[in-house]
Amino acid sequence: MPRITFITPAGVRQDIVAESGLSVMEIARMHDLGIEGACEGSIACATCHVIVDGLYADRLEEPSAEEEDMLDLAVGVQPTSRLGCQIVLTEELDGLIVRLPDSV
Repeated sequence: MPRITFITPAGVRQDIVAESGLSVMEIARMHDLGIEGACEGSIACATCHVIVDGLYADRLEEPSAEEEDMLDLAVGVQPTSRLGCQIVLTEELDGLIVRLPDSV
């Protein structure tokens, strides 16, 4: 099973082994990391905004126009910002590192 590391706004790292096929948002919610995911992954909000580590950003598919529109509404957006609901953990993403922004 692939691993993912979440870094909280305070800089605390939480390493998690998770099942492939789950979204970053789902994993964060399962582990009470403070991601709301108000729209349940329907790309209708930005409450699952995460900042992907630069080492992994190029491994992800390009964001859709809908995702980019929602990121325009997020606070603290960075060049590697994504919606956690749109990142599905796979073996190819083993070791993924995401930072939770202060706005989460």
